[in-house]
Amino acid sequence: MTLYDWIVIALFFVALVGIIVWVMRQKQNNAADYFLGGKDATWIAIGASIFASNIGSEHLIGLAGSGASSGMAMAHWEIQGWMILILGWVFVPFYSRSMVYTMPEFLEKRFNPQSRTILATISLISYVLTKVAVTVYAGGLVFQQVFGIDRLWGIDFFWIAAVGLVLITALYTIFGGMKSVLYTSVLQTPILLLGSLIILVLGLRELGGWDEMMRICSEVKVNDYGDTMVNLIRNNGDAQYPWLGALVGSAVIGFWYWCTDQFIVQRVLSGKDEREARRGTIFGAYLKLLPVFLFLIPGMIAFALHQKMLPDGGFLPMLADGGVNSDAAFPTLVAKLLPAGVKGLIVCGILAALMSSLASLFNSSAALFTIDFYQRLRPATDPRRLVRIGQVATVVIVVLGILWIPVMRSVGDVLYLYLQDVQSVLAPGIAAAFLVGILWKRASAQGGMWALISGLVIGLCRLGAKVYYSNADVLPGSQNIFKYLFYDVNWLFFCGWMLVFCLLVAIVVSYCTKAPEPDKIRGLVFGTSTPEQQAVTRAGWNKWDVIHSCIILAITAAFYYYFW
Repeated sequence: MTLYDWIVIALFFVALVGIIVWVMRQKQNNAADYFLGGKDATWIAIGASIFASNIGSEHLIGLAGSGASSGMAMAHWEIQGWMILILGWVFVPFYSRSMVYTMPEFLEKRFNPQSRTILATISLISYVLTKVAVTVYAGGLVFQQVFGIDRLWGIDFFWIAAVGLVLITALYTIFGGMKSVLYTSVLQTPILLLGSLIILVLGLRELGGWDEMMRICSEVKVNDYGDTMVNLIRNNGDAQYPWLGALVGSAVIGFWYWCTDQFIVQRVLSGKDEREARRGTIFGAYLKLLPVFLFLIPGMIAFALHQKMLPDGGFLPMLADGGVNSDAAFPTLVAKLLPAGVKGLIVCGILAALMSSLASLFNSSAALFTIDFYQRLRPATDPRRLVRIGQVATVVIVVLGILWIPVMRSVGDVLYLYLQDVQSVLAPGIAAAFLVGILWKRASAQGGMWALISGLVIGLCRLGAKVYYSNADVLPGSQNIFKYLFYDVNWLFFCGWMLVFCLLVAIVVSYCTKAPEPDKIRGLVFGTSTPEQQAVTRAGWNKWDVIHSCIILAITAAFYYYFW
């Protein structure tokens, strides 16, 4: 890091502080101001926030590392701009009409209070113990690698980077609320995009171009069926990414994440009207087409550079067991390829990614606690007090996230790998509840609730089986039905079958219980909207919204065709 790099980083923080000071001078009189930014966000702020919130440690470490180790396999999860379109075109009208602050609150309106409690509890615990902890843990590792510092002032630099990242982000999230998340994203997103684009261009130049990357990676077989690193669609017998499982599993996880998860949907709820919310999702969908090229492809470039430089010791660092450290792909590109000044810009991009993701997590977690727990217990609470409760909740979540870091670090990659399975078992039950809730008028309160419960029970069984059978001494060839169903079945196929099972539970229980009253679900389910509600929705889009949506779908199809 040179003086020019530190100047760039300083300018980034000056701009960030300017935005935060401006936001903090805005009024924060009630929960709508604090958690939804006063519900006056424009499509640019919404789309930028959706993208910036999504890009976190799983991209800087996980996605680039996946590109370096297995090629295009993880692209199914990243080329999902079309899934955000479902949020904008299908779900936005129902969420807007319900006038809710959180997704659990929507489930209470559609089903019952028990469904709200179940989803709020699952979401809050998973945010604190997985998303917050993983983002902070990986952030510390990234900056330790990029700066190349082991210890500073006698302290492990990992802790300085991790705790510093949390405290800076927490400060502006606590005092600025959702507006600080939205408007800092408008600054952070272009920096993140520009920095990652520079990495891509310099990496390709160092390697010798796109064709050279494709040539080297296409020579590396990833399974016994002849598939290579550049194949997106792999044989259905592939142990990790069978094509049918990848298509189904990524769609289930993507639907849950993009259309029902508080972490993402809260950005859409902050829109001033349906038009701005929908256009925000379209803008976010365009941006979501980029991570494959900005993070996964650089990982493949790092792998190709390593293969090319093997006679001279390789490009990527090595692990203690002699293997290649694929997770270091992105920070290694930063450390080795960037000139003075540009490295500072990339560091700002990394900071932007981690801070925006953390800020969104803090604000969403605080919203879940304040709205779905505190306000329900004390409905007469003064609106200004709700803001203070939200700030206190954010502080508590920050502290819990920091306390969980030592656990993350002590078990390292093992827990990190387990956490990748959490989304695949959380998603089906929640997705099933929202699908039947919005698409089917006959879905009863008990049907939706039991879809959530069945998903939770099956998910816990799957995670428990994975932990047990991964560490227990199981005799070769030993088999039982529980082990086969909850451990041996490919995780992507399991995710798909789990959604089918949860949907069946919802349907059977709904037919066995009382149908919801028409007045209760009016405007919340397809076929129940009033003419006035339909008119508002129709006025919220025009031909250009349709054209841009079709362009996104066409780009997605072209991507699948090229990497088939």
